[in-house]
Amino acid sequence: MAINFVDALSAYRKGGGISSAGAGGAAENVEGASFGDVLKDYASGAMESLKESEKSTVAAATGKTSDLTALVTQINKAELMLQTVVGIRDKVITAYQEVTKLPI
Repeated sequence: MAINFVDALSAYRKGGGISSAGAGGAAENVEGASFGDVLKDYASGAMESLKESEKSTVAAATGKTSDLTALVTQINKAELMLQTVVGIRDKVITAYQEVTKLPI
């Protein structure tokens, strides 16, 4: 399944995961932000999302929360974030492989 980064990011924003000035918005709103900085910010946001999902799952498993809707929403956000990160990783690996095949 191919993941379109722009569609995934806009869906994540609509879900309330990040604001337009957040990690993904850095490339759109701030001049001079490097690609590496944008990826670093996005990766840290992904890690925070996965950590929050894990905390919610542990809380539900131990009976500390009864809000299953919030739990499912948090897990879906984490799943989308993970799929996006894997898609980005795959694109980076593909680009690297293509660059290594270029004649020097």
